[in-house]
Amino acid sequence: MIAIVGGGVCGLSIGWYLARAGRNVTIFERGEAGRGATWAAAGLLAAQTEAEPGEEWLLPLMLESRAMWPAFARELEAASGMGVDLREEGVLAVALDRDEAERLAFLFDYHRSLGLDMEWCDGAEARALEPHLSPKTAAGVLSRRDRQVDNRKVAVALRDAFMAAGGMLCENTEVKEIVVAGRRVSGVRIGAREFPAECVILAAGAWSRGIKGLPEELRPAVRPVKGQMLSLKMSEAAPLIRHVIWGNGAYLVPRRDGTLLIGATVEEQQFDTQMTAGAVHELLRRAREALPGIDELPIAEMWAGLRPTSRDDAPLLGPSAVDGLVIATGHHRNGILLAPVTARAIADYVLTGRMPDSLAPFAPSRFAA
Repeated sequence: MIAIVGGGVCGLSIGWYLARAGRNVTIFERGEAGRGATWAAAGLLAAQTEAEPGEEWLLPLMLESRAMWPAFARELEAASGMGVDLREEGVLAVALDRDEAERLAFLFDYHRSLGLDMEWCDGAEARALEPHLSPKTAAGVLSRRDRQVDNRKVAVALRDAFMAAGGMLCENTEVKEIVVAGRRVSGVRIGAREFPAECVILAAGAWSRGIKGLPEELRPAVRPVKGQMLSLKMSEAAPLIRHVIWGNGAYLVPRRDGTLLIGATVEEQQFDTQMTAGAVHELLRRAREALPGIDELPIAEMWAGLRPTSRDDAPLLGPSAVDGLVIATGHHRNGILLAPVTARAIADYVLTGRMPDSLAPFAPSRFAA
């Protein structure tokens, strides 16, 4: 048996790939599958807009996985029988004053220096794309290649596709320990019961480091980073925006059903997932400055999630120093974006014993020292 610890977007994607290849796969999820960081995300596939100085080494992986998403979405929709709402209007980053415009221009030049296809807009051009933007909008940068997907629909579809392919899903089942004999994994322990496994894939997100059984130096260097978000309800027939809007310290993500997501904070708060008044106020303030028309929209939902974050904000992907133990965690804010490339690489490794050279920079061993 192949045991996958964690039923988020990456665990489910890997499990689906392996199950449809005919392998005996069981996913153990401490809660409900797809209801952790996957459910709390915004579904952004914004590899270009999110590219930051110092993360040049991560960009090729993000671009590769973004390019995989259209085929991944089609296959997932066919396998599950449900849509995942992959949208391709693009992402519009905006600046509301001169200082923000200067910073946006710096990022625009930086992105263009990397060969990324970005389009500069003055304030009038940005408002022509999205007429409900603030009259103060000074400039914008349009990334037509960036996308979004409904991450919650993806989670449900992956669960259904995995089980339809013959996978076994054990929800509300917390793995307390990865069982290791010598330097070889032999299974997982749940309560007093041990489940033998020839391979264990650790994809438990922010909880990956806390699972017992591994020597301290081999535990994944991953911590939780809290993100608070909320959603408003627009008119489905006449939404305020169609592009994802990025700027003023927040992002606004429109869904096809009229839902408008607003996010997200970045907080070092361990495993705390409480909503706070200050965070909600700040998100709404920043969103309202960019899109004044939200004033009369009803609040639909508020929530917080825990991003699994490594020391360098990049994922840990590949085999560990323990034979049979494979790591797939630490995706930080890019779990949805990187799901296709993660699933393909980890599933191929389990099936063939080979990892692509392009993923060598993301080996878990980079933190061994």
